[in-house]
Order: sequence, then C-alpha cells, then structure tokens
Amino acid sequence: MTVEHHVIRSTDLAQGHLLCAIGPLDSEGTVAAYFKTGFDGEAIASRDGFALDSLRSIGGGFQAIGRARIEDGMTPLPLPGAPDVRVPLEPQRRQVFRGLRAALSLRLNEPPEAVIDWLRFHARTQGLQAALIVDRAEGADPSGLVDALRAHPVAGIEQILVVSFDLPLGHPEAGDEAHPLYAPDAPGKDRMDAPDPDPWRAPFVEIILYELMRQLYLHDAQAVMNIDLSDLIYPLPEGTIFDRAAAAPSGVVALLGQRIYPWGLKKGARPGFGDHICRRFDAAPGNTRWCVDPKKSGPDAIWRLIRIVQPGSRVAPDVLPYLRCMAMRHPDEKPARIVPKSSLVEDDRLVALMAQHFDADPRRAPAETLQPAARTMGNRTGIVTCMKNEGPFILEWLAYHRAIGVEEFLVYTNDCTDGTDTLLELLQEKGFLQHRDNPYREVDMKPQHAALHAASDDAMVQAWDWVICTDVDEFINIHVGDGRLEDLYAAIGDANMISMTWRLFGNADVERFRDGFILEEYTRCAPHFARKPHHAWGFKTAARNAGIFKKLGVHRPKGLRPQLVDELRWVNGSGNPMPRRDYRNAWRSTTDTYGYDLVTLNHYALRSAESFLVKRDRGRVNHVDRDQGLTYWFRMNHNAEEDRSIQRMIPAARAEFAAFMADPEIEALHSACVAAHRAKITELMATEKYDAFFREITSPRMRKLSRMLEHFGSAVFFNGPDVIPDAVLERAGEPGFFFTVEPRQDAE
Repeated sequence: MTVEHHVIRSTDLAQGHLLCAIGPLDSEGTVAAYFKTGFDGEAIASRDGFALDSLRSIGGGFQAIGRARIEDGMTPLPLPGAPDVRVPLEPQRRQVFRGLRAALSLRLNEPPEAVIDWLRFHARTQGLQAALIVDRAEGADPSGLVDALRAHPVAGIEQILVVSFDLPLGHPEAGDEAHPLYAPDAPGKDRMDAPDPDPWRAPFVEIILYELMRQLYLHDAQAVMNIDLSDLIYPLPEGTIFDRAAAAPSGVVALLGQRIYPWGLKKGARPGFGDHICRRFDAAPGNTRWCVDPKKSGPDAIWRLIRIVQPGSRVAPDVLPYLRCMAMRHPDEKPARIVPKSSLVEDDRLVALMAQHFDADPRRAPAETLQPAARTMGNRTGIVTCMKNEGPFILEWLAYHRAIGVEEFLVYTNDCTDGTDTLLELLQEKGFLQHRDNPYREVDMKPQHAALHAASDDAMVQAWDWVICTDVDEFINIHVGDGRLEDLYAAIGDANMISMTWRLFGNADVERFRDGFILEEYTRCAPHFARKPHHAWGFKTAARNAGIFKKLGVHRPKGLRPQLVDELRWVNGSGNPMPRRDYRNAWRSTTDTYGYDLVTLNHYALRSAESFLVKRDRGRVNHVDRDQGLTYWFRMNHNAEEDRSIQRMIPAARAEFAAFMADPEIEALHSACVAAHRAKITELMATEKYDAFFREITSPRMRKLSRMLEHFGSAVFFNGPDVIPDAVLERAGEPGFFFTVEPRQDAE
C-alpha cells in the first residue's frame, strides 16, 4: 500500500485566495485556476499572458480555464491591483488513481485508527482500492495519519494520497463542526451559545475543491465514491457501489445518508464505528453524496459536494443508502447532546453489521415493557387538570365530563382567592375528585408543568386505564354513538392514544358574566379549517396508561420510550393515524393531521368579556410571564360560525349538575365562588386600566374582527389587531381576501 502526502500551497491575491492552478493541461499551455469562495469573480479576465477561455462559478468559488504563457513552472495571472503576479502550477497527477476504484473523502475528527477501520471496511465490502483523503486539519499531518497508514497497510488498498491545504476550508464565521450546534438532530439548539469562529474546523464550504481534485488527481480513476470518513456504504446484496456506477446510464449513483448513533458510550471511551447501532425512527434521510464513473459521466460533468451536474442530461440517477456515523463527527459529546434519545431505536441490521465488521461490543438500549393497562380491555378514564380562581365554572365542567364517562379527576390548584380550593376540598370529601396543592414553588417550575410532573408519579393516576390532561375551559365533544367515552374508544379500535383538536369558541358577543351553563351560552366558534392563529389547532390527548411515555404533558404524553415506539397506535380526532414525525413533540394539528369526525375539544378560552378580565388578572398557569391582553383576546375570540353539537349532552350534564346543587354544602360553596367572581369583576371594572380594556374588547371593531379571522396571516395574530387598517374590516366575507403584515420581533 503506497501512502503519499501532498500539501497544496495557495496564493494570496488582492481579490482573495487562489487555491491552486493546474497546468499545463495540453500542448497549447492551457491552465485551470481554482479560486476560493469569496473571490471577486469580476476580476478574472483575459490579460497579457493569459487568454481566458471559460469562467465558471461553483459553490461560491471560481474555476477559470485559459491559455497561459508558462515559464519555469509559473504562469502569469494578471489581476486588477496585482498586474505582475505569477503563480506556481501544480502538475496533473492522474496516474496516481488511474484505473482504480477510489474514494474522495474529507477528514476532520477521525483518528488514524478510525481511518484504518474505514478503509478496511470498504475494501472488504465495496472492493475499494484507493483513497484521496483531504485532511482539513491545520498544519502538515498533525495527528500522524500518514505514518499510521504506512505502519498499518490495509489488504486490498493499493494507493492512499493525503492532501492538505495551507489555508482553512471551513466557513470563516462558523465554529468547530464538532460542536452540537452543527449536529442536524441536536436538541435544544435555541439554548446553545455559538462556538467561537474556527475556520479550520468549521463546516466545509469550499465546494470547488471537488472539481480541483478531479482535475488534479481523479479524472482517470475507474470510479470515485464521495463520502466522508465518518460515513459507511452499506453492503449491497450484489456487487459494489462502483459496479452500480458503472452500470448506471449516466455513470452516476446518488447516495442518501441515514444518520446513525450510539445508544451510549462506555465511560472514557472514544466513539468508534461499532458503537453506532441506533437510528432515529422519525427522521428523513439527508446528506446527499455520490459515486461516479468518470469516463461514463463524460468530461462536461461537474463534481460538487452533493451531486454530479451533467449539463443536458435528463437521466435521474439511482439512489442508494449510506450511513453517517454521527458520534464520529461529534466525538466529544454524549449521544443525548447530538440527538434526542427518545427518538433512537436499535436497528437489528446495524447491530449485526457492526458486530461482523468492527468486532463491536456497543452499549445496548435497555429493555422496556408495557404496563398492564396496555393489555387490559379496561377503559377507566381520569382527567388531570390545574385551576386557579375557576370556582364558578367547576361544577358544570365536572358534571359534563362525568356525564360522558370520565370517572376520576385529579385537580391541582395554586394561589386561589375565590374559593376554588375550598370547593374542591369539599368535592374531595364527598368522593367526586382528588385535590392537591400545586408544588410549583418547591420544584421551581411553572404551575402547570409542576402539577403534571407530580401527577405522573401519583398512584391514583397510575391506576387509570386512560389519562387525559385538560383544562376547565375545555370540553370533550364526542360525535359518535351516544356521545360518551365508551363510544369513542369503540370507534378507535386498538389505538392507544387519540388527540382531540381544539375548536376555539369565542365570547359570542356576551359581555356580562352570569351563573349559567357555558355550553348553552357560547355557541360561536372558529371554522373547522382554522390553521391560524398558531394556537387554533392545539390538541389535548387521551392516552392509554401503557408506559410508552415517561410522563404526562400539557398536550400529550412526553418522554417517549423509543424501545416501545412500535407499540404506539396514535390517531387524530377522525381516527386517522398520526405520522411518526409527530410522536415525540407535536402539540398541535396541521393540515395533514387535523380531524373532527369522532371528537372535538371545545375550547372556551374567553367566556364573557367580564370573566376575561378576571382571567387576565389571574395570569396563565403555563406561560406565566405573558399578559393575556388585547392580542390574546383577538386571536382566541372566534365567532365566525355556530356549533351546537355538544348540546345533545346537556340533559345528562344538567342531571349531574342538579345532583351537585342538591347538596346544600356544595351549593353554598358554588354560590360563594360566583359571588367572589362578581366581586372581582366589580373591583377590576372600577380601575381605569380594566375599564378601558373592557370597552376595547367589546367595541364594534373587535366584534367585527372576531368574525373575519380567516382572512389574516399569522403575523397579524402575533402583532395584534392594531395593525389592521379600518378599511380591511369592510372586506369581511369577501372570497379569497387575505391580509398580513411583517412579523414583529418581540411578538409572543
């Protein structure tokens, strides 16, 4: 195995850097010059001693081909500001790889032993014979790669050429590519600080390098595969990747990468290929590369990072998979820093591959088993909810959900001043629910998150068959059968999770609070197809207590146990399967996933204008730092349509409510909550701030806007109603009318 090392010297010109000039290419003195990204292309033109034949921009750099006056291995390259510049010429060395099956690979983090493993794997599985390794590290062979390769020849490999440059090939303003910020799947990027600029180790940008390497070394190779030293070509059932390129009509095979990861690493160990036994169950392939037969693809083909450009060709190349070993690219990070662990699943093919070719003993994912509730036919259902100053509305909400078949309720409260917690304590004494103090201060979490965190470990919740997390302003509206949960569960068959999409109900122009049924008074709502504002299609989820997830979440269970992902059967409100991409984090429906055929979650976020004053004063249980002001009212007040479908359940709910009110103690505390609510309204209305706010939200302008929200873009909802000109109001109901504005940077 012959191992060579070549350093390419650049030339610093007034307009930027010349990476390399090659020549002569023929007897006429033709040379090819390759200019680094950022070079002023307009400065490249014919001058005395250099006749420009072609100029091509490739990925931000430039390839200039022309006839030059060559003297002593130098060529003039006169440019504005440097008329007398002469640059050295690199001679073509195509004989190095002539007739060989070669790799063209970038190296950044891989240690010499990993490079040797990589060569051995591809020699064995693909018949690789040679490799051109572009070492991006600063300095000449700083890690001893060349010496290591010479000391450990690989069977089947005839030729290795390590090429270094005397200037960086990475983005000048980016940091070390090994930082998690540059890992495509890394969680929490919005909370990361960008690393300091490090162009030697930054993400690669010099796309023109591929044409330079072809012209200088690889044009006469039998075939060339372009993958990095962190990538593996998956063994094919028959033949090799080079055979496929030779057989392809265009001489080109496209390669599509699948990112793979370790489940974990042994303490103190550097990651190796054999550790990569997991893939994301919810990720699409990416990172396109290629393999080419240079003779078959033709002299006009252009080599780029992600594709071979063949002018005039209409033949789409075949696409084959390859594996990108992500811990090799980010060796100093725990797997959880570069990929959500909840998305990783072991792949039996990867386990077998790594054992066969790398003698691997990787850390394996721990086994997980379903909880007993996953296998039973029981449908005992409970709701977990949070409340603060919701006293007047508790009994209707409780009565309705008892009427549709909810059997258990766990309620967390905090900082109540209207008698909510006192009423709940009484209801607990009488066996209707369980009441807990919200521990948000003790655990330093937002109230709703703290409550759900506590409820996840509560023995009461763990005993339920189905768990639902909803709020007291949300009502489950079942459209099948008799409108009960048993009918919904029958309709979804063996599904173990169903998400119920919100339908936002506005205030129906009701200004004053009265002690009556919300379900009777508020019947105006958003259309079914209301994907804006962003919140309109939020959902809440009924989930069987199967142990597929680790904890409760506001909109759906959180902390997917990926080992059990194949056990998850999640449907939307029409009973249609949810896509796997939504399994971990989705909290709202989309145009692909919304559905109301089986169930809707009626969301009465506002109630009357007077009650909204109290809600605003109370604050939010989740986004505690956000004001529920005019913008919130505007985006949640949907009065475009009428929907009374839930009212078929009012008789059953009324019967449950009447049973509550027949108890003098419950009736007295309910009345006390109503009185406290009215007193708070009076107190707030006596202030200039809330009086003005009340008049604003009940104005004719706001009433009209509540019936035309379908006409507005997302930015309007985030900016608020003040950005809407009065003239726009006259176009309500006009088919196809649409209005939006530029987004505001500080919008919620």
